[in-house]
Amino acid sequence: MTLTSDGPTKMSSARIRFALLALALGGFGIGSTEFVAMGLLPNIAHDLFPALYASSPAEANAQAGWLISAYALGVVVGAPTIAAFAARLPRKQLLLWLLVAFTLGTIASALAPTFQLVLLARFVSALPHGAYFGIASLVAASLMGPGKRGQGVAFVLSGLTIANVIGVPLITWLGQAQGWRAAYLVVAGIFALTFLAVALLVPWQAGNPAATMRNELKAFTRLQVWLALLIGAVGFGGFFAVYTYVSPLVTTVTGLPESAVPLVLILIGIGMTVGNLFGGWMADRNLKRGMLLFFGLLLVGLAALFFTAFSVPGLLISLFVIAAACAALSPTIQTRLMDVAHDSQSIAAALNHSALNIANAAGAFLGGLTIAAGFGYLSPIVVGAVLCIGGIALALIAFGIDRSRIHRGVDTGVVHAQRPEPLPID
Repeated sequence: MTLTSDGPTKMSSARIRFALLALALGGFGIGSTEFVAMGLLPNIAHDLFPALYASSPAEANAQAGWLISAYALGVVVGAPTIAAFAARLPRKQLLLWLLVAFTLGTIASALAPTFQLVLLARFVSALPHGAYFGIASLVAASLMGPGKRGQGVAFVLSGLTIANVIGVPLITWLGQAQGWRAAYLVVAGIFALTFLAVALLVPWQAGNPAATMRNELKAFTRLQVWLALLIGAVGFGGFFAVYTYVSPLVTTVTGLPESAVPLVLILIGIGMTVGNLFGGWMADRNLKRGMLLFFGLLLVGLAALFFTAFSVPGLLISLFVIAAACAALSPTIQTRLMDVAHDSQSIAAALNHSALNIANAAGAFLGGLTIAAGFGYLSPIVVGAVLCIGGIALALIAFGIDRSRIHRGVDTGVVHAQRPEPLPID
């Protein structure tokens, strides 16, 4: 049952499931557009930097890694900006406009003739990323009902993780066979399909009529919001420092053929899917314990990968652990942000993706620096471990402040809302 301005309205469980699937399909498209570059990085580098690739493949791969950073920075800019400006808009209408932007931006990425134009297209196509996940998470939380907020967030994110099981490997294979530009055209088709699914299946939901830019931006005045953002921005960099360069790691360090890269990406996607579902479950039960547990697993996986990447079993087991731990962190961090942001729910739900894409940009950039400096494809793993330790330290600081304020009888600034905000639904 959901609430409307006219009173309670019942929705069938089948309609709710179809609506959630439509929202998750958008996550599938986003996961595809964000992560397919990881598996096609050498192909992109060879096409856009042919002379440099002929003389130094490692340096060309590092240069191509800027496309990943550009996408991540687009998310960072777009998430809070769109969420703050558009908080009053009907949420279904906003989702549809965001999907139009995704489709056009991805087509531009596929057709742009030069590296500079592809770089710009990737930045522009990333602008709707955080706002889509943020608004879709709020809609899903409302549909799921009381006590299942974390699971609602995880359901939307499951589209992204499943993309890493099915979409990214298949599109990577297509890109290796037909060119990376063809891969991005397929992704654009996924976004167009999502537009139709959301238009047909997601119920209308009003925006927040009381929301203003000023109220949404109040989130930035709260220390715990900044700490939650830093936890994601720093700690998640441990994953992206490795994931960005997974293709050359697999082929150069482990010695597997290029055809093995899609299979490795499938394994990573399975790990992310399992971790995301467990993370959503844990976020509804013991968020703080879950966050520290998942950070610990991420650090263990990174350490194992550094020492065992030369062997196929070591590579596969370590990457699975890293992917599962990373994906489990996402719903815990997003739920934490929604807890500490009070009434700034739209911007809080979107800010998580700004933080995670700062991690994406930083991990790709710092990992690329160590590779370009000649330290090899294992060096990003060390970068990742340092960033992961930083995330753990920030989480301990944030939770310590909570304990201190509780001990002193001060409001912690954490709202443990187990019900989603009531939203009008037809």
